[in-house]
Amino acid sequence: MARRYEVITFDCYGTLIDWNRGIGNAFQAAAYAAGITVEQERLLAAYHEIEPQVQSAAFQPYRQVLAEAARRVAERLGWIMDGGAAQRFAASLPEWPAFPDTNEALNRLAAAGFTLGILSNVDDDLLRGTLRHFSAPIDLIITAQQVGSYKPAHGHFLQARRLIGERRWLHAAQSLFHDVRPCNELNIPVAWVNRQHETIPPNGPQPLHTVLSLAALADWLDAPA
Repeated sequence: MARRYEVITFDCYGTLIDWNRGIGNAFQAAAYAAGITVEQERLLAAYHEIEPQVQSAAFQPYRQVLAEAARRVAERLGWIMDGGAAQRFAASLPEWPAFPDTNEALNRLAAAGFTLGILSNVDDDLLRGTLRHFSAPIDLIITAQQVGSYKPAHGHFLQARRLIGERRWLHAAQSLFHDVRPCNELNIPVAWVNRQHETIPPNGPQPLHTVLSLAALADWLDAPA
């Protein structure tokens, strides 16, 4: 059966891993230890605003990005997070859970013969810890540490293109900002895994295909071309 693509790459955190749950649990644990009460929705809104700002500065390892973002979020919410708490927040990333549909979808795609990859804004060692959550083989891994930049910069995608060569390639991700827009800029086919049921803003990036879950993506990819 002919297929549209041979290689499927994914963003990891937010697409395969439950990013909001991981951030929320780790930050709330730090707040509880400090005797602070934090409102979850406000916390997540602040984190999603602040982390890209930290990433846009001079490149630094992702552990440092996580720690600095956590410190700035805590400050915005009215308390001072000490350095040890910020580092514990960063170190918790490999424990952040996968979405319930992730492993079934990845295993289904691997069994169907797709080569799977991850393009992630993370350090190598942190991603190695996260890979323990996945039972399917991940054959292509490109990290921020390897390319020296953070998406939406093009480094991950250009390196993937070099490694994938002429094979038919689709990228799949939840973030319009980090993934869909740069894929548009580079003419890379991209599927939007719209887990948050968001709306594309006017003049926003345009995915090739939109699904609401990884299971739905697997359904679409497993259909005949």
